[in-house]
Amino acid sequence: MQSTKQLNLLRKAWQWGSLILALYLLNFALSFHNVWPTLGITTRHDLSVEVAALVFFISLYTWKIGKISTVVITLLASLLTLMSLARYIEVTAPALFGRRVNLYWDAQYLPHVAEMMMEVASPIQLILLSLGSAISLAVIFYLLHLSLKRVLSALEEPLTQHVLRILMGILIVGYTMGHINQPIHTLKYYSLPLSKTYWKQLEFISSVLAKDINDVLPSTNPLGNFDLPGLNNTDVIVQFIESYGATAYDTPFIAEKISDSKNMFTSAIESTGRRVVSGFIESPTFGGNSWLSHSSFMTGLDIRHLSTYELLVTQDRPTLADRFRTNGYRPVALMPGLRTEWPEGSFYGFDIIYGEQELNYQGPDFGWWRIPDQFSLARIFNLEINKPIRKPLFVFFTTITPHMPFRPTPPYQPDWQRLVSENPFNESDVNSALALRPEWTNLQPAYADTLSYTFEYLAGYLRSQPEQKFTWIILGDHQPPASVSGIDVRWDVPVHIISDNNVIIDRLINKGFVEGVSPAIKPVDTMHQLPVTLLDVFSGA
Repeated sequence: MQSTKQLNLLRKAWQWGSLILALYLLNFALSFHNVWPTLGITTRHDLSVEVAALVFFISLYTWKIGKISTVVITLLASLLTLMSLARYIEVTAPALFGRRVNLYWDAQYLPHVAEMMMEVASPIQLILLSLGSAISLAVIFYLLHLSLKRVLSALEEPLTQHVLRILMGILIVGYTMGHINQPIHTLKYYSLPLSKTYWKQLEFISSVLAKDINDVLPSTNPLGNFDLPGLNNTDVIVQFIESYGATAYDTPFIAEKISDSKNMFTSAIESTGRRVVSGFIESPTFGGNSWLSHSSFMTGLDIRHLSTYELLVTQDRPTLADRFRTNGYRPVALMPGLRTEWPEGSFYGFDIIYGEQELNYQGPDFGWWRIPDQFSLARIFNLEINKPIRKPLFVFFTTITPHMPFRPTPPYQPDWQRLVSENPFNESDVNSALALRPEWTNLQPAYADTLSYTFEYLAGYLRSQPEQKFTWIILGDHQPPASVSGIDVRWDVPVHIISDNNVIIDRLINKGFVEGVSPAIKPVDTMHQLPVTLLDVFSGA
């Protein structure tokens, strides 16, 4: 008699324990959070109103209509698996890239991301990744299917059915009350519903397809009609350093690791009779979408959204290339990352765009981005800068070596002419560089290495051309992804302006820039205001 009672108690404990575990797993699948800055997940014990609603309506269906079929259970488990995957993307993307996913824009770049992964990862890594992903999805589906079956089994008992229905109803009411202005802030106990997030995404996609985007660009020309006598017809080079953000100064580990190469860069500027001023400017983007920075700088317009950019390049707008051409310059774009046709590039008005094909790099590939930035600089010197008779140049150079995942980093080649040959590097240097693979859970060392490489070749170029007259504007396009920079960090990027023209340097100091390569903390401009400031300085105003 006593043992029967104990068995019944154990059975009851198991039934309620397994039910609580099943509800916990269902809730966890739609409410977990990221372990920054990794691919891992954790729980903050948030509540999922979507799971509460699902269990409530299942309970209601069972009470009023009857048992749910196995097919429906399988479909529900599949849906929850997809939602769990969506949740993973939703919480992981901000940790790795510093921004949320946009289905419309980001989906267009998935093929390129896949190609990059195939390039930077070994075949074994790709196989393991594919197998691991498939197994993980299968395990998630199995656990969610098992959990749903346990909930449905519990709903066969009238008492459990009523308890669950009342409990889930309370959770739904609690979430609803959180949207009403009242003293009890209940929303803090709930995770953001996936359905709400992706409904907004679908609304955006619908508005794009219906051409109903409310992006309005000002009709004015921020670049004005500046003349540029202050430049004395010397070259102007604008070089965007990919992912060069304030984190290079704000993160002690990175700042310390690049300090030697920065000192080398400073020494090269001073020893060749040039001066440099620096400042921070606010970028319109974070962790990616470099073209928002490029277009903001080239037009003087604040381009913060991809939809605005898409609208911009369909219009006839004056750009910096136009402004410099009017003043007798030859505007040239150096874009080693450009692999395919780029019809919208005509918007900028360059006389010529040097992409991957035009540069004709014959050396070894260094990761997905292939071409070392040092080679691109050496190549444009031969193609444009070293011509005996020419117009002054406006060169717009977008670098690619410091692009995520930041490895392999090419070796520095002190012989600049060898760079443009068929054998630009020693085999041992190439093998050492290619042996370093990305560490996806710890990208800061690779990021610091690629910035050190950048400062080293910049210093090398300055020393190799001590007599060349130019104003060289070196700036970042955006902060690196959040997996490097951290979360909730500023969007500022450094800008360095090098020249032997003391008048220009002094005018820039009057505009808030500081002498040297270490910017003051407070930004001096935004990305779209910087070109107006520079034109003002170059005009002699």
